[in-house]
Amino acid sequence: MNVKQALLEKFQDGSFALCTSEQIAAMLRLRGKNAAGLNDILLSLCRGGELLSDSRSRFGTAEQFGAKQGVFQGNERGFGFVCFPDGSPDLFIPRRGVCGALHGDVVLAFCSGGRSEDEGEILAVLERGCKTVVGVYRREGQAGYLVPDDRRLSAEIFIPAGKHAGAKSGAKAVAQVRSFEGRTPVGEIAEVLGREGDLFTEELAIIRAHKLHEKFPADAEAEGKRQAARPITEKDLYGREDLRKKLVITVDGEDTRDIDDAISIERREGRFYLGVHIADVSHYVARGSRLDEEALSRGTSVYFPDRVLPMLPPSLSNGICSLNEGEDRLTLSCFMTVDGNGRVTAKRVCPSVIRSRHRMTYTDVTKIAEGDPEAVKKYPDLTGFVAIAAELTRILQRAREARGGIALDVKEAKILYRDGKISIPDYERTISHEMIEEFMVLANESVATLMTEKNVPFVYRIHERPTAEKAQGLLTFLAEAGIKAELDAENVTPRHYAALLKRTEGSPLYPLVNRVMLRSMMKARYSPENAGHFGLASACYCHFTSPIRRYPDLCVHRIVKEALSDPAGTRKFAGFVEEASVRSSECERNAADAEREADALYTVEYMQDKTGQRYEATISGANSYGLFAELKNTVEGFIPVETLPDDYYEYLEDRHMLRGLKHSYMLGERVRVEVTGVDRGMRRTNFALLEKIGSLK
Repeated sequence: MNVKQALLEKFQDGSFALCTSEQIAAMLRLRGKNAAGLNDILLSLCRGGELLSDSRSRFGTAEQFGAKQGVFQGNERGFGFVCFPDGSPDLFIPRRGVCGALHGDVVLAFCSGGRSEDEGEILAVLERGCKTVVGVYRREGQAGYLVPDDRRLSAEIFIPAGKHAGAKSGAKAVAQVRSFEGRTPVGEIAEVLGREGDLFTEELAIIRAHKLHEKFPADAEAEGKRQAARPITEKDLYGREDLRKKLVITVDGEDTRDIDDAISIERREGRFYLGVHIADVSHYVARGSRLDEEALSRGTSVYFPDRVLPMLPPSLSNGICSLNEGEDRLTLSCFMTVDGNGRVTAKRVCPSVIRSRHRMTYTDVTKIAEGDPEAVKKYPDLTGFVAIAAELTRILQRAREARGGIALDVKEAKILYRDGKISIPDYERTISHEMIEEFMVLANESVATLMTEKNVPFVYRIHERPTAEKAQGLLTFLAEAGIKAELDAENVTPRHYAALLKRTEGSPLYPLVNRVMLRSMMKARYSPENAGHFGLASACYCHFTSPIRRYPDLCVHRIVKEALSDPAGTRKFAGFVEEASVRSSECERNAADAEREADALYTVEYMQDKTGQRYEATISGANSYGLFAELKNTVEGFIPVETLPDDYYEYLEDRHMLRGLKHSYMLGERVRVEVTGVDRGMRRTNFALLEKIGSLK
């Protein structure tokens, strides 16, 4: 047995567990060169991954340190957090405990018992997460550095001489990291994107950073065109319910091209008969096909102000699968009978074929609902249709409210890019938006319930209730704001949250409660296990209504069709629903991050010529560096703490407040601001605070 093996045996039996080299040398009675040689052997065992060492130079196995595998989430100030896949609380990693890890790395970390129970240390990097990095190239002599756009990557990438691919200093580029040895990663420029600060170069940088796809592989593109060219034959119609003579319409935004949902509605003898008809994408995208592989890889379509990066090739998404006006389209229909109390008394799903009578916009449907003479004259066959649909919408809203559905008033930015110009209109939510939202939610619930009753493998859309810790944080904050809430943090229900919103509606505190409540809630995700949907107060929910742009919906369609024809055949999906759920949740988070960054980019571009203009705004966030304030059109700007009225300020995280000796600012308060400029690097608009319009109390 050699020395290494003998040492390892001593670690494995616990004799040397979490001991330093000096302590082990003392136990072995080694001195001088022998002690130094021992340290070299221990370090060699660490390099080989057989032992680990912490910042106190202790050695041991992963089990002895109590280490777990997770993903490191870095911060531009050098510290970070390790997030664990099993849902364990995140571990705070101070700068001294980062151990060379970079944002996105898979690491082994343990709780080191520092200043708090959640403080830890990284022992080893198992897999690098930043093999390609997007940033700005800065040349220094013959060599240079790539400064990452993602500020969570705390290390610059050294680019040796001759490895810059012709990039000029200041160019936006993509670097391939070749080595992580030493303090600075070493790489080479793989692609030059363009000039730093250019709108479309910066947008391309976002696409590259999130590993999104602009084009489809040639084989997937060709398969899409073959499928799109297929005419609808009698064979395709076999077993389908023919709805082509029924009044069916689509309702979308003016610029929507991938139309995947349509509705029909009637009222007879006090009951509503609602049909939600969804493009039968699964008819054209076979499971396991090249198209399917590409769709699973993308997971979702990604929407930027000037373009869409679709999940499916345009030949399908804008062609044969899009429910275009006046054209026969294959669909999967969910029929629901709803009583006057908003209760679904009957439901069924079936393959169908439709021919949309009208391609309606939200604007036109709203005008019809409001009795606009020109709209009513233009669409005489839709006057009664829209009136019935609006009535059912209100009934469904009241029913959801009665059972505790949480109707958060959350604004969604609408950034438009047309003819080279950016516009951000004021946020508007109309009856037509509410109508389609309610009908799609009802269809999603109905399909999920039907499949649960059949006990088939399935992809659910779940939204778990807030953790006791987050719910308690909300309670603490509300108490500080003078709001008494009857809420059990250990067993919070949607009804508790809904009642709180209802009680504060119309008061100055309402926007504040909305924001803090949203921050206390979990993020929705996909799962093969049904855990219900907290926000909707729904016991059973899925995504069924958008198979053109979301992979889970496509997966659900396949399961539904199989369950209708051969319930036993759904067993083949048992393993796949797990993979689809995990993959789709990951893709959704990545797409949402990319869309958020693109919106911030376009917002800065839009605000660059607004310097000096003054607006009313709502405080939307706070930290130790300053305040965030949101305009009516959802543009958010930053007010640096040093520009606030002279005072000594401290940030109270649990109260979402920046408090001074003479002044204080908290979420939801109204202020007047002036635009002082934009920070392109941070993709942020800067404001100066002019005055507080009014306190919440």
